[in-house]
Amino acid sequence: MKRTQGRTRKCCRRVVSAAVVFVVFLSPFGAIAVNVLTQHNDNLRTGADLEEFVLSTSNVNPTQFGKVFTRSVDGQMYAQPLYVHAVAISNQFYNVVYVCTESNSVYAFDADNAAASNALWHVNLGPPVPISDLNNCGDLSPIVGITSTPVIDPTTGTMYVEAKTEEGAGNFFHRLHALDIATGQEKFGGPVVVQASVPGTGDGGTNVSFNAQYEHNRPGLLLLSNVVYLAYASHCDWAPYHGWLLGYGATNLQQVCVFNTTPNGGEGGIWSSGTGLAADAGGNLYTVTGNGTFDAANNGRDYGDSVLKLGWNSGRLGVLDYFTPYNQDSLNRNDKDLGSGGVVLLPAQSGAQVHALVVTGKGGVIHVVNRDTMGKFHATDDSNALQELAAAPDEAFGAAAYWNGHVYFQFSHDVLKDFSVSNGRLSQDPVARSTTRFVDPGSTPTVSANGQKNAIVWVLSSRGWRSADRAAVLYAYDATDVAHELYNREQNSGRDHAALATRFSIPTVIDGRVYIGTRSELDVYGLLPKSK
Repeated sequence: MKRTQGRTRKCCRRVVSAAVVFVVFLSPFGAIAVNVLTQHNDNLRTGADLEEFVLSTSNVNPTQFGKVFTRSVDGQMYAQPLYVHAVAISNQFYNVVYVCTESNSVYAFDADNAAASNALWHVNLGPPVPISDLNNCGDLSPIVGITSTPVIDPTTGTMYVEAKTEEGAGNFFHRLHALDIATGQEKFGGPVVVQASVPGTGDGGTNVSFNAQYEHNRPGLLLLSNVVYLAYASHCDWAPYHGWLLGYGATNLQQVCVFNTTPNGGEGGIWSSGTGLAADAGGNLYTVTGNGTFDAANNGRDYGDSVLKLGWNSGRLGVLDYFTPYNQDSLNRNDKDLGSGGVVLLPAQSGAQVHALVVTGKGGVIHVVNRDTMGKFHATDDSNALQELAAAPDEAFGAAAYWNGHVYFQFSHDVLKDFSVSNGRLSQDPVARSTTRFVDPGSTPTVSANGQKNAIVWVLSSRGWRSADRAAVLYAYDATDVAHELYNREQNSGRDHAALATRFSIPTVIDGRVYIGTRSELDVYGLLPKSK
């Protein structure tokens, strides 16, 4: 199989499933090369690819690294690009990058061949919704379609995608699609219309129903134990809305669970700046909510501004434990969503505090929470948390990245910061920081590394809230010392210029390439062809 210039050749072996044939590439050391199947790389949401054998701290520089090609698309890309090695399409094997747009299009592109400008396949999932029918909400403009990052099941060759449509004036739908990653065709009898209802007084009656017009699916989808999970919040806090978490069988698309964060109140949306729902090895789900009613401390059912641990009990999905900051009422009243951040589950730590998570929101405080005993709510302080750090000068959006005992944050109006991790706690102060200050909304970092070597932190500047449009700028830092900037695309802006940025977008780094979604194209960075 041909590999493009500058890429590492790897041996391979064929793997056959009932749905799709793969060639799985092996590293020079025999390890199976990873795919990017979900938002931020894994269900812990660490954002780390630990099997990057091409890019290194020595070759990511403006001389050897830059923009290598682009792919035009029909709309803005907020979903993170996903990547699968060696997919059999039309009797050939391709490494494929999958991208989605707000025009409700899904594209499969050849990830390697710079000359292959056409998509391997392209499908459209229905008419998107103009923002004039969404209370002119300006967080996404001018249309809303596919916003969340899909999730791919490699065992069945299926990509699960959530799309919002308006089919005739005032007829709004959310649908879960199951697409064959080799053809784009619908599978398992899909798509299925998203509908739900729970007992509750939050909307003035005895039941609360899912409102397809008001609700918005932004968090990355989660695939866990043969269930696909979706989560919802709002468009610009346009009420009435609630936080919803819904589960569907992966092979039949039948709804298996419904959870509402504020059934007897309001709001409490799950949005997390587009980062994904998280899960641990025990099958527990974790998410964080935004502004909304909170009465769980008084035996209520409403969980505004809370980190939730959910699991199955007697056939139902419900809250197993939670953490809520002591100043939840103030956060709620002042639009300081805890839920603007995403949950990152730290890999098991040594010492007494083995299982921890980190999350930060608009309050600019890093909360480190014990996943085994989350602490619930204390009215006077947050001593129920493992740790709290007032580490951000401004609001935080998105999530951290984790690599090799380090947690990386890029807050709004701040520099990239590296905190070391010991016994489930972060260093009181950053052990290193960059010198480039990002504006609103900061960034969600991602990390590429060859195990514990050649680790690079990648961050992408994105569109501000109702600010002037600006081009996306990719930065790369040495993960062992983020004060050492390896590359930014402004160092050769003529060659490496990217298209206009979308808000909260993050890069996908795999197999020697960096894939960036923008408002009009997929921009691809990698090692430059060597001069002959």
